[in-house]
This record gives sequence, structure tokens and C-alpha cells, in this order.
Amino acid sequence: MGVRPFIGLVVGLSLSVSLAGCAAAAVPAQSALSLQSSQTDAQAAAPTRTVKVTSIRTTDYTKGTLTVAGTLTPAPAAGSRVALQRWSSTAGWQEIGHATPSGGKVTISANQPGSIRTYRLAIGPQSPYAAAASAPTGFSHYVWRGIYKKPLLASGGTGHPQYNVAPPSEAPRRAEAEVLADKGGVVWGDVNTAGCNWVKNWLGNITDGTVRVSLLNGSTVRGSVDMAQETETWLNRQILGVNRLRLQVADVKSGYGPQVATDSMLLCTN
Repeated sequence: MGVRPFIGLVVGLSLSVSLAGCAAAAVPAQSALSLQSSQTDAQAAAPTRTVKVTSIRTTDYTKGTLTVAGTLTPAPAAGSRVALQRWSSTAGWQEIGHATPSGGKVTISANQPGSIRTYRLAIGPQSPYAAAASAPTGFSHYVWRGIYKKPLLASGGTGHPQYNVAPPSEAPRRAEAEVLADKGGVVWGDVNTAGCNWVKNWLGNITDGTVRVSLLNGSTVRGSVDMAQETETWLNRQILGVNRLRLQVADVKSGYGPQVATDSMLLCTN
């Protein structure tokens, strides 16, 4: 009879130990849940690469060279390709140039026609970094072009005026013309200069007397020069905001009337 209580005590202790073991087994499971949560947070906070445009400018106004500089943080692997992209409303982002960065800095140049466009720098994915691009940057890219790339808006004058623009087959730059009139006459041509900043005119007087060449914005004279017989000169002016510029040649004193050869360029975004 005295043995049964002892056996009950042993059984009770064994049950307590078993239950305690079960309770202790729950602790690793809680740790595993905490570890999974930490891994999820780490994945959400994956490292990112920052790309930034630091400068954008026209470095050659004749060739139309656009140069964009930027930084990449952190620096990409050696030999990485960084693209200069231009936005198109129909095709999206298009690459117009690329270069290999030096450390975290990159400079890319591309020859482009005059334009007002939006640009960015972009790099593809490199573990552990996803693909990255800079914020879009708008820029007005001015380039020299022939003044007759766009047709004359009008021409006229007095004394049988002739404003003869050289055809593309003879003057592919679309910059050359010859203007003439009878003795005492005037000849003029109106040019579309919307989107342009400067005009430069080389002038050659091939008549037998003095002529006056003028640039006009409506009735306002923007520049004027008198040229003696068989002389050459330049007439250059800033024309920002002038949408219709008149090039005019008038006879001052000659034997058979004004006759001037011109080679004219505009600095434009179009």
C-alpha cells in the first residue's frame, strides 16, 4: 500500500517534465518567426543606386554637340555602360549616346540638331542594385543652321527686286543668297526666326557703289551697315524674341543698283 503514492509521485514528475519540455520547444519557433521578419525588412531595404545629372550644356554650336555630366552613387563596376537618353512622346526614352564612368562620375557627348527636349542618364541593373536613372532634365539646345532651312516668309522691294536663295543642290547648308535691284532700288526678305537667338550674316557687296544692309524687326532697325564698292563685312545681332526678321539691302549710291551676296546663319532650337 505504501508503494502506490511513490509511483504516483514518479508519474506526476514525469508528466511535469514532459509538459515543460513541450513548453521549451516553442521558443525556437518564436525565434524563427523573428528571423523571417528581419529577412523581410532587409529585403525591403535593399540598397539603391542614385543617378544625378550635374550639368548639361551645348559644347559645340556648329556641330550641335550636347554634353551631359553626372554622378552615380555608389560608383558602378569598372567598364559599366551609362546611357544618355532623350524623351520622345511617341517612342519613350531613346538612347542617343553612352560612355564608361570614371569612378562615380560620367560625361557623355552626342551631336544633336537644335531642340528643346528632356534628357536623363541611366544604368542597367548590377547586383545588388536595380536599374537606375536620373530625374528628367529639360534643356534648350541651340545650334547654328542655315537661315533658309525654313522658306522665306515673304520678299519684295522696289526697282525690280530679286531675292535669289541658292538651291539645296548648290548650297546644302541653306545659308546662301544673292539680292539685287535696279539703281535706287531696295530688296528685302522676311525670315522665320522663331526659336532663334542670334543671326550672323557675311555680306559681300558686288555692285559698283555703296549699299546699306539692314536687319529689321517690323519697323525697328536691329542693325545696319553701309558697304563700299567690292567690300566684305559681317552683320551679327542677338534676336531673342524676334519671330520674323527682315534682311534688307538698299542702294545708297551706285551706277546700276544694289547687288549683295549673303551667307547667313541662325542660332536656333529648331
